[in-house]
Amino acid sequence: MKTYVRARARRRPAGGFLAARRLRGDRGVSILEFTGFLPVLLLVGMAAIQLGLIGYGVNQAGSGARAAARAASQQGGPPAGEAAGHASVSGWLDPDVFTEQGSELTTATVTVTVPGVIPLFGPYEVTRRATMPTDD
Repeated sequence: MKTYVRARARRRPAGGFLAARRLRGDRGVSILEFTGFLPVLLLVGMAAIQLGLIGYGVNQAGSGARAAARAASQQGGPPAGEAAGHASVSGWLDPDVFTEQGSELTTATVTVTVPGVIPLFGPYEVTRRATMPTDD
């Protein structure tokens, strides 16, 4: 009876055993790449949030200025305009409302303070102004 000894096959084509043996040394590289890139991702995310907050502050300041100018021109006085300006802006933005009433035009100026999200960058002040004709 003949005994056949099978020779061990060593596969060397791409994707074979030798390529798999070489890849074992690359374990953990992806987590290192992610860890190195994570601060950049966080900074970009925080910058996007900061831009969103600034846009919201601009929107709120514009709405407050229009409301203050409208109320001051129709109801005849800066106190009514300042109250309307404070009421139309979110309280956490800490609005500063100033109305000036002339004989023909009423102008309202609203300044809000947008908090800084990124550490090292302080709060931002946004100012908007609106002018309406004074009702007699």
